[in-house]
Amino acid sequence: MDKPKYPLFFIFVKTLIPDSMRKIFLCLWSLFLILDVSFAQPAIQWQKCLGGTDEDNATSLQQTADGGYIVAGSTTSNDGDVTSNHGGKDYWLVKLDVSGNIQWQKCFGGTNNDEAQAVQQTSDGGYVIAGFTNSNDGDVTGNHGSIDCWIVKLDGSGNIQWQKCFGGTGWDDAYSVQQTTDGGYIVVGSTSSNDGDVTGNHGGFDFWIVRLNNSGTIQWHKCLGGTLNDGATSVQQTSDGGYIVEGYTGSNDGDVTGNHDTTGYSDYWLVKLDGSGIIQWQKCLGGTDEDQSYSVQQTSDGGYIVAGYAGSNDGDVTGNHYAGIGDYWIVKLDGSGNIQWQKCLGGTDWDVAYSVQQTIDGGYIVAGSTLSNNGNVVGNHDTTGSYNDYWIVKLNSAGNLQWQKCLGGTGYEEAYYIRQTADEGFIIAGYAEYTDGDVTGSHGNVDFWVVKLSSFVGIEEESNNSTYNISPNPFTSSAVISFSGLAYNATFSLYNLLGEKVTEATGINGERFEFNRSNLPSGVYVFEVREKDKSIARGKAVVY
Repeated sequence: MDKPKYPLFFIFVKTLIPDSMRKIFLCLWSLFLILDVSFAQPAIQWQKCLGGTDEDNATSLQQTADGGYIVAGSTTSNDGDVTSNHGGKDYWLVKLDVSGNIQWQKCFGGTNNDEAQAVQQTSDGGYVIAGFTNSNDGDVTGNHGSIDCWIVKLDGSGNIQWQKCFGGTGWDDAYSVQQTTDGGYIVVGSTSSNDGDVTGNHGGFDFWIVRLNNSGTIQWHKCLGGTLNDGATSVQQTSDGGYIVEGYTGSNDGDVTGNHDTTGYSDYWLVKLDGSGIIQWQKCLGGTDEDQSYSVQQTSDGGYIVAGYAGSNDGDVTGNHYAGIGDYWIVKLDGSGNIQWQKCLGGTDWDVAYSVQQTIDGGYIVAGSTLSNNGNVVGNHDTTGSYNDYWIVKLNSAGNLQWQKCLGGTGYEEAYYIRQTADEGFIIAGYAEYTDGDVTGSHGNVDFWVVKLSSFVGIEEESNNSTYNISPNPFTSSAVISFSGLAYNATFSLYNLLGEKVTEATGINGERFEFNRSNLPSGVYVFEVREKDKSIARGKAVVY
């Protein structure tokens, strides 16, 4: 009732519709609005290239309490937007205002390579960053040797409050961090160490889960995995105070059971922990080829949504567009880790999903990269199959595709993180290589590329002189929908309020569709006419 977009409509509902019918009417209208915007793509509201003349790669972002954005990644630049690089790769943190303008930026690290993988605004208005470091100078102290997890706590202006290196003499990295309800932190990544801060390694790389207090002191840690390589990439504290952790596993022993391949190919590996880090359940998801997950979130129904890629087309995986080549693989689980549905999305080339989030309408937004330009993928800016585009996919609650959008130019673009914004649009972070297509303002080489998509999804008007008429409307047994001004034969589709296609027809002489009700129940439907893969018109049809 408080939506500012439709104030007169809600006044009408409140004053003219009886109380007994009001909830039903509003529910139907809300469903219609959701469906009405489910076919076309949102527009780019703004986009920003951030960086210098060397390599700059954004891996994480979040909308901040002031409506702006915090973006984290790594940089080897020391010019353009970047100042005070310590040498090699540094953590690079950029604070943007609501329009994407830089408010401040900071480099953190030492003279070797330091790579930030995750950032979150904290309850005190500051920030926590997680990644890994090979330095032991500059801002970095306490490195145990080789690569350590490096956690940095900042105040609201980007000044270091504390920093901690965690690990042993092997390779230890962090890919995800979240502040917990008690003000501490949960960090996940992988470790090949079995000394220093690390105990209990099962062999090779293990998931490494580290629980910190608010000062960055380890409260507990866990190595989870088997004798082959296992790596965690995402964590979230769950509503019961425990944690959901996801990543990949090549193991089928130790903590891991149910891997679908015994030759070393990886499965998605989901682990549910209680608040003390004890395993409550674990699940391997995948088939006999390479399947790797990158993002997990608990959903509003207490289950989980997981995203990554699948090279398999057997086991748990169906619908892969080219077995052995990665499709986006989106899996919806219940609260016990059982599959409710799964979807392969993509084309006949590589498509990799890195980030997923449940949206306010109960659906899901997914971001990653695509080399394809067929199957589910339309609009890739490179037609040679040589360069990635950002690929953004919107699904409804059942996992059905509502819209998709390729963003980029003729170079490499890879999206690592997406979140819905307060205005119901979307913010995306990754990298872009060239200035062309959707990309403007590149500094050279690879830049942070931050893209803001609008909340409004409208009809793409490809034919300005097309008009339509549906008669009769409402209709009983049949109707005729006629158009003028169509240049090509078009297709007519009718959808119910769940977004399911219930019928489709091809135009007679390109301009006239005859629709038979057949066995459709009474109700409100949405029709769409597409000409050469472009939506040219959409409207409402009422069936009595």
